[in-house]
Amino acid sequence: MRAVVMERFGGPEVLQVAEVPDAPAPGAGQVRVTVRAAAVNPVDCQVRSGSKGDELTVPLPMTLGWDLSGTVDAVGAGVTRFRVGDPVIGMSAQAATGLGTWAERVTLGEDLLAPAPSSVPLADAAALPLGALSTFQALDRLDLPAGAWLLVTGGVGALGGFALQAARDRGWRTAAVVRPADHDLARELGADEVLTSVPEEPRYDALFETAGLAGAVRGVRDGGRAVTVVPTAVPAAERGIEPVVSFVDQDGARLERLAALVDDKVLTVRVGGVYPFASAAEAVARFEAGGVRGKVLLVP
Repeated sequence: MRAVVMERFGGPEVLQVAEVPDAPAPGAGQVRVTVRAAAVNPVDCQVRSGSKGDELTVPLPMTLGWDLSGTVDAVGAGVTRFRVGDPVIGMSAQAATGLGTWAERVTLGEDLLAPAPSSVPLADAAALPLGALSTFQALDRLDLPAGAWLLVTGGVGALGGFALQAARDRGWRTAAVVRPADHDLARELGADEVLTSVPEEPRYDALFETAGLAGAVRGVRDGGRAVTVVPTAVPAAERGIEPVVSFVDQDGARLERLAALVDDKVLTVRVGGVYPFASAAEAVARFEAGGVRGKVLLVP
């Protein structure tokens, strides 16, 4: 089968399409998926560049990718949730599974997969797993009551956009920190208040930090809460606020509930560009250049 592989660390140019061994037949509790699309995420760029080398356990040559959407083409013994032909989405935490999703087929445990939302094209559904799971798991850690004010940095990014929508569904009010050009989009995604810089006054009940703006914690009231998904820029503890770092966990059951939120029009799946595997280097370079208002997808 074909996959996007890298044989060395470096810039986007190290990515190339190659013939690799086919995904194995699924074992007990496993499902093999014919990939319709896979997403590009910051973690892929970090691994490719070598900046996560100390944490890396996957040997070179390597196939990157955490998100996927596709169709089940084989199931192993004991699989009960899926049948051949089912459209699915999934997230493979590459550091844990050793399996990247930028390939024509991937074999994963059925517990990592979920039925794809039916209201969006199957390819577009690849934009959901990592971003939505990261966001909802982080917001769960805040555990805010209805009516609370949440400050969101990177408010129109993949995670920030999901956060604005999720907060609205939970009855929270939101303030989004975005670029001036993104004010309208932030409001479309559900922001009650739109800011172009980190607030100086401690007015908000909690912070969801996605942009590496550690100083945003100053906008949280004394004794408030803060969670970040940027482990390299953790806000300092102050004024009774103890920021925590949230790392994403694989969770097919939770992913199924998130897919239902897409069908219920609570969450919007945004796609910023679709590229064939052969243009993976171009796709990743575009992603790293910034300003993409939606997921960059790779299709076989």
